[in-house]
Formats: sequence, structure tokens, C-alpha cells
Amino acid sequence: MNLNKAFVIGNLTRDPELKTLPSGSAVCNFSVATNRTWKDKNGEQKKDVEFHNIVAFGRTAEIIHQYMKKGNGIFIEGRIQTRSWEKDGKKNYRTEIVAEAMQFGPRLSGYGGAGGAERPADPAPAQAAQPAKEALETINYDDDAINPDEIPF
Repeated sequence: MNLNKAFVIGNLTRDPELKTLPSGSAVCNFSVATNRTWKDKNGEQKKDVEFHNIVAFGRTAEIIHQYMKKGNGIFIEGRIQTRSWEKDGKKNYRTEIVAEAMQFGPRLSGYGGAGGAERPADPAPAQAAQPAKEALETINYDDDAINPDEIPF
């Protein structure tokens, strides 16, 4: 049995680039950084950053290009693929993750992400939730109206 599956949760290191293939399908390239921390044998905390090249196709590519910006968090599920091509007589290789599914990460720096516009304030969000809570607390049921013997299951 063989398995080629990659899961990456990290932040975009640059704005996604959208291109169109000759077939008309959209392709989006971007990079995601992941962090790892550990303690060495002396007890000192060490940090390491890994950069992952990601490519997405079709509607997924369009959505990523439209909504994601440098610094945004993202979850990518996909497969690892290595491409090769020849340029100026030299063989080049690129290993990347082909995105099969994705989810947006938390937007910690405002509604539009890094450098984006701030999200408009909701009109009194605490007041909007409060009446519903009070309405649930004020409902009174008559104990005699519910007979457990009449429940069909």
C-alpha cells in the first residue's frame, strides 16, 4: 500500500500568484512557512522554520488568490510532487505540495489579513445576543403537559 499525503498549517510567505494554463484552468502558486520549536540536550529552546511550495488548481486556486494575502494562516491538505524541467542545458527540480483541500486560518491582523482593511464593527454584538438568551430563560413549560407514556419511542 502506498500513501502520498501532506498536511501543512502555516502562514503565507508571499501573496499568491494566479496564472491561467493553456487549457483555461487557473493555477495558483504560493509558499507557506511552518515553525517548529524544541529543546536541545542542554535544555535551550531552539526554533526552526520550513518553507513549503504550494500549487493549487481550478476553483481552489481562484479562492486562494482572491482571499489570501501574505501573513494569513492556512491549512493545506494535498500530495507531494516533484517536477523537473530543463533550462539552458541544466536540469531543474522543484518539490511542491499540490493542494487538494484547504481551509482559511484565523485572521489575527484584521478582516483583510496582513495590511488589509479592518472589519467593520458589528452593531452592538453583545446586545444582539442578550435578548435571545433572556427569551430562552423566560420560557416556562407546564410539567403536566408532557406525558412520557405518550412518546412513541
